Amino acid sequence: MDGIELALLERRTQAICDEMGVVLKRTAFSPNIKDRLDFSCALFDADGELFAQAAHIPVHLGSMAYAMADVVEGIAWKAGDIVMFNDPYLGGTHLPDVTVVTPVFAGDALIGFAANRAHHADIGAEQPGSMPLSTTLAEEGEVIPPMLLLRDAQVPKQAAEVLARLAGDDGRAAVAAGLEAWQERPELADFFAQVSSARVGAERMLALVERMGADTFRGGMVELNDYAERLAREALRALPNGDWEAKDLLDGDGISSEHIPIHACIRVREDGVEVDFAGTGAQVEGNLNCPLSVAAAAVFYVFRCLMPAHTPASAGAFRPIRLSAPEGSLLNARRPAAVAAGNVETSMRVVDVLLKALAPALPGRIPAASQGTMNNLAMGARGADGHWDYYETLAGGTGAHAGGPGLHAVHSHMTNTLNTPVESLEAHYPLQVQRYALRRDSGGRGRHAGGDGVIREYRFLAPAEVSLLTERRRHAPWGLDGGESGRAGADRLNGEPLPGKASFRVEAGDVLTLETPGGGGYGTPD
Repeated sequence: MDGIELALLERRTQAICDEMGVVLKRTAFSPNIKDRLDFSCALFDADGELFAQAAHIPVHLGSMAYAMADVVEGIAWKAGDIVMFNDPYLGGTHLPDVTVVTPVFAGDALIGFAANRAHHADIGAEQPGSMPLSTTLAEEGEVIPPMLLLRDAQVPKQAAEVLARLAGDDGRAAVAAGLEAWQERPELADFFAQVSSARVGAERMLALVERMGADTFRGGMVELNDYAERLAREALRALPNGDWEAKDLLDGDGISSEHIPIHACIRVREDGVEVDFAGTGAQVEGNLNCPLSVAAAAVFYVFRCLMPAHTPASAGAFRPIRLSAPEGSLLNARRPAAVAAGNVETSMRVVDVLLKALAPALPGRIPAASQGTMNNLAMGARGADGHWDYYETLAGGTGAHAGGPGLHAVHSHMTNTLNTPVESLEAHYPLQVQRYALRRDSGGRGRHAGGDGVIREYRFLAPAEVSLLTERRRHAPWGLDGGESGRAGADRLNGEPLPGKASFRVEAGDVLTLETPGGGGYGTPD
């Protein structure tokens, strides 16, 4: 293909991913997907190599890019199949993130796959919101290895049993229900919204294949990844050869208050970059652990930020980057280690460590630390208190940089979600948002100030169970080049301080306040 043809292929396949996202947003039931946009969509070739994605959530997309090949290799695919999984040790991230994949066939030839990943606020954990203060994977909900959700327009028995458990059913009648009956269950609406999204992606991809011809399309996928690799290698040549190291600490895993080290050494050589996490702490009892795919997603994200904006969002861009983490460490945990917060909190700290390591190698190009947490809040009720599940992440400040101040009140780095609008939150759940405001002066001082975090205050209108998984409550986001640190976050119940990771019961009238961290400042203050 010439340059114009290749650019058209890149834009057309990205547009397919964008349309998949629109379908998922418009057909999902939960505010977590339709309002917060906690989902991602992508296309893969027949070997499971990423070749197109929408600008959705880095931790979803990077982990899929790292692990999808192993998932698709183990399945004998048929046209119309829908496969689902969430097992963090078999291609997933954490249990609430469910991935749905469907193949694309041109005649009898497998061309590729359309896939999406979306966060489910209820994935079967005993704790409402399915983000508990857990110590094993089993406590975090339903573990779904790669399995057929649909084949020949039917729900196989194994998948039906999973759906029955998630819907709260025990009887054989539920397992024997047909596809139409399952699709009518509001508790499972988000699963079938994902199915609709994947099918649209497959249909659009097949239409493009038929328009171009299968051989031309396959060749285009190869050329697109090769082009991305060339751009990536050119961008990485801006890094001076050498070893660049940094270390940061997590606040604690919620079980122990002991600080947890993350250490990275970035080895830059002529043939590419190696990221070595030797020196990172061992896997912990709490749920800050990561499968290696989540660590890979953070690594890919950081280096993608150093590449030109027009670099195709495909696996080729990651070929010059290698990574390793000791088995049994925080970033390469062994089953059945709990991982609920690893995906959302540890991944954010990995980004901070890598940026800190790169700062002396690329003076003037690296920002100060952003808030470094997703401020995870999960809540809901069971039994006499009703049945509801809610989950959200909260925005904070981003780090200042050589060109200007940080941004206020945004989601950054490994999350790319939105806030839940107050109107949607109050319409769906027995909650009232009493205050939602900038946390003034929480950004670090500097020649350029860090961005401010937010204050979000909830009044409960009914009893509920609450889980907090938050970071940067003890170790504030660092400044750079003489800039001061941003303010650490804080959590309170009825005005009394809470630990950053906690599970507790609230009664009607109780007030929960979350204050999110500000970003670090850049440059010595005037």
